[in-house]
Amino acid sequence: TPMDPIQKQIDSIEQEMSKTPYHKGTEGWFGLMRAKVSKLKAQLERPPSQGASSGKGGFAVKKFGDATVVLVGFPSVGKSTLLNALTNAKSPVAEYAFTTVSVIPGMMDFRDAQLQILDVPGLIEGAASGKGKGREVLSVVRGADILLIIAESGKEEDQWTKMVDELYINGVRINEDRPKVLVKKAVRGGVKINALTKQSLEKQTIIGVAKEFGVINGEITIREKLSLDRLVDAFAENRVYVPALFVMNKIDKHEEFENEYDDVLAISAENGLGLRELREKIWETLGLIRVYLRDPKKSSSGHPRGGSSKTEPMIMAKPAIMRRGDTLQDLLDLLGPDVAIGKTEAKIWGVGARFEGQTVSFGLKVQDGMEVTFV
Repeated sequence: TPMDPIQKQIDSIEQEMSKTPYHKGTEGWFGLMRAKVSKLKAQLERPPSQGASSGKGGFAVKKFGDATVVLVGFPSVGKSTLLNALTNAKSPVAEYAFTTVSVIPGMMDFRDAQLQILDVPGLIEGAASGKGKGREVLSVVRGADILLIIAESGKEEDQWTKMVDELYINGVRINEDRPKVLVKKAVRGGVKINALTKQSLEKQTIIGVAKEFGVINGEITIREKLSLDRLVDAFAENRVYVPALFVMNKIDKHEEFENEYDDVLAISAENGLGLRELREKIWETLGLIRVYLRDPKKSSSGHPRGGSSKTEPMIMAKPAIMRRGDTLQDLLDLLGPDVAIGKTEAKIWGVGARFEGQTVSFGLKVQDGMEVTFV
């Protein structure tokens, strides 16, 4: 197949960059080139039939449940075994036709939440330039709330490095916050830089990159010390920031296995080793929180749930699944206009309550296990 003309442009710019030494004098030029590459890549990712308005191009898997977990790993690291182990394989294994890739979904029930787990065919080196099924795989990765980056024990260093590089090249930033850069466009007056932290990048470099991304006039407020990559990330529209856990599978293949890593989950999907810790870590990293709704007509006596034989009945047997940082107002929005109508305050019991039935404002942040009535 003839090479895509956009990919050709990207390759020639990257070649030029690899030949050019990086120093203060070339910093501005590098900024412009990286910005150009970033814009070209964004063009590549847009499916030809879709306009710019269709949001995440190419994410063809319906999202179900309270969060989406995507398994990333080379072929043969045991992803399907892990999918079946986490979802007890009771989940109907359907294959979604996904351009030329099939994505296999399963549902993991954990602490009353339903987590959708997607196994995508191996992320292969060279996915970035469209080799293998790379581009389709990566558009699934972009829809994830959390990634499990899975490597085979004994080959883990090499596999993790390759996968992280592959994701990075494709605009997927793992375990990173968005750059603290605020852009306010204006009609005239050029670009004004308002740096709240000392920058090592030249002012002209920052202005040059901003202009390359179409910010000709406006104010740019910077709240962190930016590297050139972070500067480009701040303007690029196709960056995805997603938490990831590093998982090492097949540890049962080693007689004496010792986990030498601080932040790696060592498991054997086949023998069920380490799966409880993995589930808990997924929950914790997603920041999921269970909030129970009480029936306002029956909660005047205020027994905490499970604290007495006269436990108050709840409206919902299952809790609402929220995220860390969500407020009671978010919960009310989630419950919909029918529930919200005429409600002016909330009462809480159990976790987070100073006393049972405490009246609180809608701005209060939810906590795991909290019980609520809206009145």
